[in-house]
Amino acid sequence: MPLSSTMISRTSLARTAQQVVRRSCSVQPLQRRGFAAAASTGSFDTADVSGLKVASRDGHGPTTELAIVAKAGTRYQPLPGLTVGLEEFAFKNTQRRSALRITRESELLGGQLSASHSREALVLKASFLREDLPYFAELLAEVVSMTKYTSEPRRRIAIGVPKLKTVAAHEFHEDVERVLHLKQAALNANVPALALDNAHAVAFHTGLGAPVYPSQSTPQKYLNEEYIASYADVVYSKPNIAVVADGASPDALSKWVSQFFKDVPASSQSGQSLKVEASKYYGGEQRTNHAGGNSMVIAFPGSDSNGSKPEIAVLAALLGGKPTIKWTPGFSLLSKATAGSAGLSVSSASLAYSDAGLLAVQLTGPAAAVRKAAEDTAKALKSVADGSVSKEDVAKAVANAKFDALEKAQFRGPSILQAGSGLVHSGKASDLAALASGIDSVTADKLKTTAKALLDGKATVSTVGDLFVLPYAEEIGLRV
Repeated sequence: MPLSSTMISRTSLARTAQQVVRRSCSVQPLQRRGFAAAASTGSFDTADVSGLKVASRDGHGPTTELAIVAKAGTRYQPLPGLTVGLEEFAFKNTQRRSALRITRESELLGGQLSASHSREALVLKASFLREDLPYFAELLAEVVSMTKYTSEPRRRIAIGVPKLKTVAAHEFHEDVERVLHLKQAALNANVPALALDNAHAVAFHTGLGAPVYPSQSTPQKYLNEEYIASYADVVYSKPNIAVVADGASPDALSKWVSQFFKDVPASSQSGQSLKVEASKYYGGEQRTNHAGGNSMVIAFPGSDSNGSKPEIAVLAALLGGKPTIKWTPGFSLLSKATAGSAGLSVSSASLAYSDAGLLAVQLTGPAAAVRKAAEDTAKALKSVADGSVSKEDVAKAVANAKFDALEKAQFRGPSILQAGSGLVHSGKASDLAALASGIDSVTADKLKTTAKALLDGKATVSTVGDLFVLPYAEEIGLRV
């Protein structure tokens, strides 16, 4: 069966828009070089389109990735599971299209659709051939403003108020609820993910400490289609979302956003607003017995996503854990200390959020190897605090941290999330030049001061696995 006439006309519009952009680029070559320069540095052009934050980067390639980045991660959900609910409802039935029609049309255009979430953001993404930007811009606009969450007319009720008797949408019970149970079970079986989740809970308690997926013991009363619809009403408003494209010109993106996103409300129709509380670091220790493996997360307060503490990124690179050059033990302190430990995985990272962060070292493998690696981690930090790390290793860590930050800005997925999160949290995309400059300014003395301050403060230690073997924080010399 052929595509609908409406869809065919939109594909035609896409080609027309592309021709207009090509003509404008040929008339204004300086503007075209500007787009190429922005793409090469990883930066995005930003704009305000009818009150909606928009960012674009154009490498003039044949494909485009378009995303809605919403301030709707698990940090902001008033009840457990609502963010997952929005993720699973994405690209289901809207007021204009059925889920079957969305799937069929997208596949006929060669498009790929996905939805994911983090602690701070919900990302609805479409990847497609460049000329089909109009179709997918309209589709994403429908998802945020016209998704059907119930089989009755949508009701605006306060989240947390006892639910009135309604006819539940079959999507919730057949798709959302079923998939949620599977993801909960997968998380509980994933020892490293469980340890990292627990570390966030210990470090921040609420907000950033909320689990990425609610546990299987979470009462189902907190998750139903009415509450998900109410949460969508709050988060899918112009102040809480950004439209980000990689592979589209600023003019083309602005044109289609202004045309298709005009139904996105300027504020919640129910009068509710997103609850935002500043993150507070607590620290502490949590130990969970698990027969499925062993993992420890040793963490400390870190830097936010604006790079307010570039020393943290460099310290993460210096601690490391995995070699950056094949067939070598690597320059990092932990890769050298743990070389030869069979079955052991070690990684260090600066986990940066809008107003907080964690310097996290994760150790996974046999219990005895994890125990020794935990001791090595504490010793490595103390060696940095003592100033006994060579200047050459510090220089390598600075270069490695800078490379990681700039490389992340080049990849479509991470860069779109980074740009969108910056827009919805601070009103501007990340300043890559400032981030790189901050990392370049880190010295051995700054690392020494930072490491000493971390060791003098409270650590966060999350342990999952064989608790008979795995150490307590105090056994490896850490304060909690």
